[in-house]
Amino acid sequence: MKITLVKSPIGYNRDQAATVRALGLRRLGQSRELPETPAISGMVRKVIHLLEVTK
Repeated sequence: MKITLVKSPIGYNRDQAATVRALGLRRLGQSRELPETPAISGMVRKVIHLLEVTK
C-alpha cells in the first residue's frame, strides 16, 4: 500500500506523532510504499486522519 502524509501530526497526541515517524514519514507530502501487514495496517488505522492511503 502507498501512504502519503497530508496533515501534520503537530497538535495531536505524542503517540500519533510517533506512529507517523515509525511509518517512515518525516515531511508533509512524503510517500512510502509499505507491505500490507497486520502491524502496518493497525498503525495506519491509528493515524488515518493524517494520511492518504492508496492500494
